[in-house]
Amino acid sequence: MSDWNAMSDEAFRAEARAFFEGEFPEEFKFLPRRMRWSECRDWYLKLSKKGWIAPNWPREHGGMGLSPSKLLIYFEETERAGVGRMPDQGITMVGPTLIRFGNDAQRARYLPKIIAGDAIWCQGYSEPNAGSDLASLRTEALPDGDDYVINGSKIWTSMAHDATNIYVLARTDRQAKKKQEGISFFLVDMKTPGITLRTIRNIAGHEEFCQVFFDNVRTPKENLVGELHKGWTIAKGLLGFERLNIGSPRRPLQALEKLEMLAQARGLLTDPAFAERFTQLKLDLADLGSLYGRYVDKARRGEAMGPDVSILKVWSMDTYQRLSELLMDAAGEYGAVEGEVAFGETAIDVLSPFYNSRPGTIYGGSNEIQRNILAKYVLNLPS
Repeated sequence: MSDWNAMSDEAFRAEARAFFEGEFPEEFKFLPRRMRWSECRDWYLKLSKKGWIAPNWPREHGGMGLSPSKLLIYFEETERAGVGRMPDQGITMVGPTLIRFGNDAQRARYLPKIIAGDAIWCQGYSEPNAGSDLASLRTEALPDGDDYVINGSKIWTSMAHDATNIYVLARTDRQAKKKQEGISFFLVDMKTPGITLRTIRNIAGHEEFCQVFFDNVRTPKENLVGELHKGWTIAKGLLGFERLNIGSPRRPLQALEKLEMLAQARGLLTDPAFAERFTQLKLDLADLGSLYGRYVDKARRGEAMGPDVSILKVWSMDTYQRLSELLMDAAGEYGAVEGEVAFGETAIDVLSPFYNSRPGTIYGGSNEIQRNILAKYVLNLPS
């Protein structure tokens, strides 16, 4: 396995650019939606064979172990090449969680399957009455012999219809004094009897979300991650990874690239008012990239994500929305046209960043909740 961190940034960028631009299928570049597993399976396996499927994992667990600067380059070059997001919960969430909180048997069982593409994961967190207030969840897991029996439902479960496995937060102690207590973290096979799915169509008309129903679903006790009733600690750690992922600059970077292409096609960069807004957003995104690199370095050292990581989520999604709005403004009368629109010799999908950035301030804990976390736990402001 190559030591990519020993390479210069320039050399690694050149290798990454050549690979992503040359190997990623042309028909899937810059998709305005998440790729289905049937579409991206071959690409996933190609990344796995090259050893590039888990850039954020330590090398001893099959990852690339990239330094913050190399990881940023990796993401920048995937965006440049139009590489869309796959069903990647195993890579971004489950893997880091098991590396930190799981036991040796769980790591040995699940991590190789994620690397090989044999286990595709989805997240069983949000519920119809427990979204940003996740600790109010009602899904229960009660012991019965060698198993836990799970009843309840989860919603906004991204790409659940492609998943082989789901990680689930469930209440295991009804008598806990605080709602954050008495919650446990489970790994569940999606083929287990009692699991049913209902797909949900989003504003752009894509079925990327599902509601998952659990009716007496049994999972072996060995699939409990960490201590019983201590799942909230794991959940907070995993939410830190999620906010790190959501806070990545890669989504707004793609919107910025489209905006710059449109501005050049329409000659807008010579307009002082437009140039000022464009430059401010570009600088905000550069600052986000720098801050993101610091948190990536922290994650690589195995350190817990503190409440301050919430700033990444707020900053990234707010910037993404403002970029999408300026993109629509810059398109003028074509700003509400769905699909690619021709601007001279350049074809740009103006509307998809707007659609994709709308839920960004809600999922992963709404930005209002993140600001409350920052105010209370970082700035120590009174409630």
